[in-house]
Amino acid sequence: MTKTRTLGRSGIEVSALGMGCWAIGGPWSQGDQPLGWGKVDDDESIRTVHRALDQGVTFFDTSSNYGAGHSERVLGKALAGVRDRVVIASKFGYTFDEATKRATGEDASEAYLRSCLDDSLRRIDTDYIDLYQLHLGGLPIPQALDLIGPLEDLVAQGKIRAYGWSTDDPERAAAFAAAGRHCTAIQVDLSLLRDNAAMVEVCEKQIQAGINRGPLAMGLLSGKYQQGLTVGSDDIRGRAPEWLSFFKDGVAVPEWAARVEAVRDVLTSGGRTLAQGALAWLWARSPMMVPIPGCRTVAQAEENAGAMAFGPLSPAEFTEVELLARRS
Repeated sequence: MTKTRTLGRSGIEVSALGMGCWAIGGPWSQGDQPLGWGKVDDDESIRTVHRALDQGVTFFDTSSNYGAGHSERVLGKALAGVRDRVVIASKFGYTFDEATKRATGEDASEAYLRSCLDDSLRRIDTDYIDLYQLHLGGLPIPQALDLIGPLEDLVAQGKIRAYGWSTDDPERAAAFAAAGRHCTAIQVDLSLLRDNAAMVEVCEKQIQAGINRGPLAMGLLSGKYQQGLTVGSDDIRGRAPEWLSFFKDGVAVPEWAARVEAVRDVLTSGGRTLAQGALAWLWARSPMMVPIPGCRTVAQAEENAGAMAFGPLSPAEFTEVELLARRS
């Protein structure tokens, strides 16, 4: 398998695997709902980014609101001196208070788009972002299309190279991709436990990179949580919001854990770990897919990047996984 991909129709080359940077943002919240993945060690986070880069990962996805700006700051420190070797993606749309690390709402205005970008550039310590993504997945299509003009203007100014939308709705994705000359990516929640055939079709027909958030199903496909292991109360999975169906009260939901066990043997064939097999499924799903598993330790970065050496599942393996996963 080639270890690089072209980011949709942009011509921007990225590694076939990216690194999601939600977790390295550390704790933040909305009311009493944790939105992070628990405490982090910033030095370890920086070592993790460096190790991912050493292993061939060149694509790093963050967001202005991850850790209320902290993820972008840590990523900027980690990538100091190597900006020309990497592709950075970030997102806009959610408002927050950096001082209190609290999420405060949403803002889809042009004014916030521009100010949010300037703040992200400052935190990352760069003068451009390669891929800038609308983060409000449920925004009405007309409001999203109102942002196309300002985004194209930011491309012309050299502040961004391309843009996209993080949404799980194929109709929204198709409309945005069709309207925007420099729209080149759709970020979608996609894994072997949560497929989205209509979105894959949009990506393939409109030449959009399918950036896969949640490729390991919030960690369930790492294999660590099948034996009753719990996550902390400061972790979003410890008090899972309604959309997070894989965990309840910090424990893997048994029905989902059973599906993972049903496909474990196929995914781990040939020497892959379970996580590497789950990533291989995504590459077999479509050549447009670029999974961005999150990690916050060097060991996790090494395991995820190691999946590229194995490449996609074979057609026979992919078919077997589909049969087993949907039957269980």
